[in-house]
Amino acid sequence: MDSVRAAPKPLRKAVLPVAGFGTRVLPATKAIPKEMLTVFDRPALQYVVDEALAAGIEHLVFVTGRNKGAIEDYFDRAPELEASLQAKGKTAQLKELEISVRPAGAMSFVRQQGALGLGHAVWCARDIVGDEPFAVMLPDMLMMAQPSCLAQMAAVYEKVGGNVIAVEPTDTPEQYGVIAPESRDGRVIKMKGMVEKPKREEAPSNLFISGRYILQPEIFELLSSQKPGAGGEIQLTDSMARLMELQPFHALEYEGRTYDCGDKIGYLRANVAFALANSEYGEKAAEMLKKTLTEWER
Repeated sequence: MDSVRAAPKPLRKAVLPVAGFGTRVLPATKAIPKEMLTVFDRPALQYVVDEALAAGIEHLVFVTGRNKGAIEDYFDRAPELEASLQAKGKTAQLKELEISVRPAGAMSFVRQQGALGLGHAVWCARDIVGDEPFAVMLPDMLMMAQPSCLAQMAAVYEKVGGNVIAVEPTDTPEQYGVIAPESRDGRVIKMKGMVEKPKREEAPSNLFISGRYILQPEIFELLSSQKPGAGGEIQLTDSMARLMELQPFHALEYEGRTYDCGDKIGYLRANVAFALANSEYGEKAAEMLKKTLTEWER
């Protein structure tokens, strides 16, 4: 009789590392967390949270740092503002406020006390995540997809278990970490390795790792013993490579598009894309952009 693979544990938690300084978008981030910079009509971080909730995530773990209190405040209630809007009959604005509020106990905030790398940031969430699979969502990367990128990954995870990462084709693999494929079934790829910023002619694929991961809790033990890697920091990919020797890894070439908000031009591109995609303002945004480009061409 063929053995039946046990169903994977449910995916309930997501870790969002938000402790970085945002130096590539200074001076905007001198006093404002980079994750709170607006992408069209809401903070960039709100898009990531929306993506997580659309995938069925029940608990969000934010790994914060100094001067990140605005993130906690944003996801809290604002009684004075709500009362003012209510008194003025501004029900539409009041409803918009509700998108940022989560039920009590549905979010946790832990402090990363030093810039020791992404791997260390994820390790800081170990006690809250516990012994269950979890997602890691890099807030610099905004995914425009339907269903959401993480929802697509969660569907794959339910079928294959193990560890799943999102990938997307790129023309510049030398700028990213890319995967080494072993085999492929549609958009799902069994992995045999990862390479960080390879020379273009030596890249094992053109599929870059785009900032969304579903990982098993065994990664925490590996992170606890991980030696510093690139930049003298604890790198998540180094521990992922070790975990790959013990557990299966699959990549999903998800259906959608990634917007890297790590620098000023990336933020500008994301603003344009999400404005154009907005159901209420998209047409007006397109008209405004065309007019502005025409004015600059004169």
